[in-house]
Amino acid sequence: MATCSVGNGEDETLGKMKRERTRRSYENGNATRRQILKIGAGAALALPLTVPRPAKAQNEDFDVIVIGAGISGLAAARRLNELGFSVVVLEATSQVGGRIRTDWSLGAPFEVGAGWIHRPDGNPISRLAADIGAPTAVTPDESFQVFAKDGQAIPASVIEAKYFDLERLYTRIDTTFDKDQPLSDAIRRVSKGSLQDPVLRWMMSAYTEFSTGAPVEKLSAYYFDEDDEYDGADVVLPGGYDQIPKSLADGLDIRRNTLVESIEYEEGNGAAVHTSKATFESSFVICTVPLGVLKKRIITFDPPLPKAHQKSIDEIGFGSVTKLALKFERAFWPEGTQYFGYMSEPKGRWNYFVNYRTISPENILLGVSVGDYPFVAEKMSDADMIADCMSALRAMFGQNTPEPIGHLATRWSEDPHTLGAYSYTAVGNTPADFDRFATPVANTILFAGEHTTFDFHGTVHGAYLSGLAAADRVQRALAK
Repeated sequence: MATCSVGNGEDETLGKMKRERTRRSYENGNATRRQILKIGAGAALALPLTVPRPAKAQNEDFDVIVIGAGISGLAAARRLNELGFSVVVLEATSQVGGRIRTDWSLGAPFEVGAGWIHRPDGNPISRLAADIGAPTAVTPDESFQVFAKDGQAIPASVIEAKYFDLERLYTRIDTTFDKDQPLSDAIRRVSKGSLQDPVLRWMMSAYTEFSTGAPVEKLSAYYFDEDDEYDGADVVLPGGYDQIPKSLADGLDIRRNTLVESIEYEEGNGAAVHTSKATFESSFVICTVPLGVLKKRIITFDPPLPKAHQKSIDEIGFGSVTKLALKFERAFWPEGTQYFGYMSEPKGRWNYFVNYRTISPENILLGVSVGDYPFVAEKMSDADMIADCMSALRAMFGQNTPEPIGHLATRWSEDPHTLGAYSYTAVGNTPADFDRFATPVANTILFAGEHTTFDFHGTVHGAYLSGLAAADRVQRALAK
């Protein structure tokens, strides 16, 4: 797992550079509280008593600027705040949480972004939930019913047998090829008919494309399943996932509706972050904006980022998953079944449904589109998206299936502050492309977020751990 840290030798070099910057600032008569903090007690006592007051307002000059109030940014800011450093979080939207967002307008928690604590045993997000007393509920993977394209129910025994076939197929790919290629190509080469098998084809989409956030045609056959995970059955938070980022945000200095436009930085001399509202200065910047934003170069870096970092930004995959919650007057489906699968065409189109009745009294089915289909669905109007999804439900439960009385839809690929859902290992990517973000830029800019750690990319816990690691890296430098 990426730790966003470098060796002690580089920490010492960075510390010397920051102290030299402080010395020059005092000589030029423009020291700030942030610089006084880093110079050290002995040197500070030796300074003349006529040091001028800072020219800039104190609330514009910080030890650390964190860009983004998602869980990685909040984790970094809280850790540094608790250590006594001055930190500001600049958030482009009106709310905290980033891609963790809960909407209660249907009477139950609709998770716009992250929905599960995946493999909760030992997962740091489980500890955060426990710390605030947030209950969790297991969504059992073994509780399911899958339907063929014509609406015929598929026996569970068939699904289970085909799942073992899929695992064996992926194992053959792991042991057969030394060079990377699209996962779909590797599947054809080791088992020509697998992509035409309707059950296997559905599993490749509903399981693999959903978990990775990408179509099998774009996934790396070599690395798509080489990331890490914890243990245990996945759980949801009936009280809303957003409890966690809200608790992390409590007491932090968060400037909402503050869009970062550019970052100027200088080796050993800190950074200036220009926003839609003001300019902020700091010794360090922790940038946690989603990979989609970095890909579009919405934030300008001056000077430009090193080629290695830009390579990671340009080449790591970034996909989307579309969710559509449909609320009905009554439940017309088996209320005790957790998941419903549908072997839809094209692949990825509303092929997975989550039953809310297992965790809520509300009659809600949550439909999911994955692979390449989110980029089709998210351009639809709400009415067209509902009609598209309802055709899948009517294939499963009959043409008399009623119209919904309420709905909520996600469009992560269309959101200008995200431009996608989460990262994936594209063809040609390696773990180094993710973990390269652990190296600071000019000893001033650090990156955090789910896309900055290969082992846990695409997960909430990966984002959270990357934020802590970036904060620890900064702390070691500021403590010099």
